[in-house]
Amino acid sequence: KDVQKEREPHVYLSKEEVKEKIQSYNSSVTDKLKMTLNTNGIYTGFIKVQMELCRPITVQSSQSQGKCAHSNNETAFYLPEGCVNTLHISSTNTVREVIEALLKKFFVADNPAKFALYKRCHKEDQVYTCKLSDREHPLYLRLVAGPRTEMLSFVLREHETGEVMWEAFTIPELQNFLRILDKEENEQLQILKKRYAAYRDKLEEALGGVWKPG
Repeated sequence: KDVQKEREPHVYLSKEEVKEKIQSYNSSVTDKLKMTLNTNGIYTGFIKVQMELCRPITVQSSQSQGKCAHSNNETAFYLPEGCVNTLHISSTNTVREVIEALLKKFFVADNPAKFALYKRCHKEDQVYTCKLSDREHPLYLRLVAGPRTEMLSFVLREHETGEVMWEAFTIPELQNFLRILDKEENEQLQILKKRYAAYRDKLEEALGGVWKPG
């Protein structure tokens, strides 16, 4: 299970330190997603973001795929598990800008305020997860950690239930969510009914064997 970790302080690097780290980073890259340092000191590179969304997202219906519930020109559906997106960003891009770019790539119409970006670190056989503030810079974190995703990875999630800004949802979105939840509830109810019906059949069969005349 993920363990919440305190946010680490940002360490400002000199231009020469950044250059050295980028050289070291690029020498360790195995997927050709290298970083580039520009003359103005800004560097660009790639980050991969795991999409771990529990609630359905709203997209333009012309772009949507899979099982969904329709509402006018928009569609609410669940993003497939294990979906990873690669973004090309710069060292000046903030967490909020990264979230907005991700939603744009998936044609998501939801308010970016509904989502949060997390960093996930693996240390001493434990997984530490920390929600990033909107002003942090993901590419800097990627540079400092190196290219290995087992050392640092990024995850997009919804805000926790207690943090959800429900006012950011539109009425059609909420109606779509309710329809999907009702359908899932009915599906789970049918599964439970079938399970207990099977138990009942086995019990009746066992009772019939016990009381059967010898």
